[in-house]
This record gives sequence, C-alpha cells and structure tokens, in this order.
Amino acid sequence: MPSPFPGMDPYLEQSAFWSSFHSRLIVALADAIEPQLSSQYYVEVETRTYQSDESEEVLIGIPDAIVFSTQSDVTTGEQLSPSDTILTYPMTIVTQARPEQVSVPMPLEIKERYLEVRSIRTDEVITVIELLSPNNKRSGDGRTAYEKKRRAILGSTTHLVEVDLLRGHKPMAILGVKYKSEYRILISRSHQRPVADLYNITLLQQLPTFSVPLKPNEEEPLVHLQELFNGVYDRARYATRIDYSQPIPPPALSETNRQWVEKLLAPIRQDENATPG
Repeated sequence: MPSPFPGMDPYLEQSAFWSSFHSRLIVALADAIEPQLSSQYYVEVETRTYQSDESEEVLIGIPDAIVFSTQSDVTTGEQLSPSDTILTYPMTIVTQARPEQVSVPMPLEIKERYLEVRSIRTDEVITVIELLSPNNKRSGDGRTAYEKKRRAILGSTTHLVEVDLLRGHKPMAILGVKYKSEYRILISRSHQRPVADLYNITLLQQLPTFSVPLKPNEEEPLVHLQELFNGVYDRARYATRIDYSQPIPPPALSETNRQWVEKLLAPIRQDENATPG
C-alpha cells in the first residue's frame, strides 16, 4: 500500500521511523546508482562517526528517596546511606562519610551513513551524496561536524548532492533562495561553483528525479527519488505501522497545508475509526 502523500511522508520524520527510513533510503540510492555507472566508478556506503554531549537522557544516580531500616544495630555490617550514624551519650551524633554510586553524563556516539561515488582506478571521491538527519540540522555537535565537512567538500573538486527531507530545524546555508519549501535537494557541481541547482519541494509535490554529477562529459546516473521512496515505504510496511489518525509531527504546518492534510487523510481516518457492523 503506498503512502497517502504524493511525495515525502511527514510522518516518517518522527524519531520512531526516521533512523530506519534513513538507512533504507541510503541503501536504495546506492543500489539505484550503481548499475548506471561505467566501469570507472563504484558507490560506497560510508559512515561518519562523532561523539556528542547532547542527550535528552542525562542520568545522575542520585535517588529521589532513601528508605532507612528501623534497626539501630550497626554491628551487623549493614551500611546506612549516605553515611554511618553512631549514637553516643549524651546524645552526641558522630557521622562517617560513605561514598554513594552515581553516574556521569557520557558522550553519545553518533553514526550517520552517506554515499560516495569513487574512481575505481584511484579511489578518488568524485561525488558525495548526503541524506540529512536531524543531528545534521539541529544546533550542536552534529551540525558543527556536518558543516565542517560540507565546507571542505564545497572548497574541493568533489561534487555534492545534499538531500534534505526534514522540515524541522534550520536548513543548510544556501544563498539566493527565492522561496522556502518543506524539502530541498541541492546539486553542487564543483566546476560550476558557487552556482548550484536547488530543487524546492513542497509537501504537495512528488519527489523529483535528479542526476548525480560525475567527471566532465560522463553520462550522469538518474535518481528517480519518488520511485525509490515508494519502494522503501512498501518494503518497510510503513502503511500498517504509521498511525495517520495522529497529528503530523512537528514543526507545525501552515494553515493552508494543515487543511490540505486534513482533507487528504480524512478517508483513512474514517476507515480507522469505523466500527465494524
């Protein structure tokens, strides 16, 4: 069963689905490009790894409550937390500090997949294909790491294909954009810089077909992105896993788009809410 949306499905942007969708689409891109390449090239799935201190779950091992035993006999070897308390007369309290176990915030290891089209003869990176993740776009270590790599690519002879299928967070820097769209694909050919091709894609549109730049005068592989998306959506069985009765995940839609989505999903929501007769 296909997605109810004509192009990108915004429900896949939620964290419950994005990681698997990202991995599946990266592999689908590689499999689609490879057969179109001449014997001079190959496609490699690469992994970028970095550590981030940003975590929504920082655990500090300090309990909210401590339950003490009512027994006063301290000769049994039981520890009283956080200290041993000894009563002497006349009612003098002597305490001896004891350590308690805590946890420290650890940096998270983040792994992100991307593609490289390489020369078989020299292993030279001809083209980098990036499918942006939330870590690339939100402020912090992930964005800093990606922007550093992006600047290095744009200052080199390597082509860049940057696919952004996330509405959330600040888009990557692109100059001269005439209007904002929900999604975008940037094709930056090294010999044309600073000029590049930008596909602005709205929620109401199908995902475009674009070509992957290679060396001059080489036939460029075509990526039929909508077909690849449809295949990934079908194989992952997202139609039966996504609850379309729920609101679209953040960020909020414009009023026009919200009304369009409500009308688009109305038949599905009616079927889900229908009571068997």
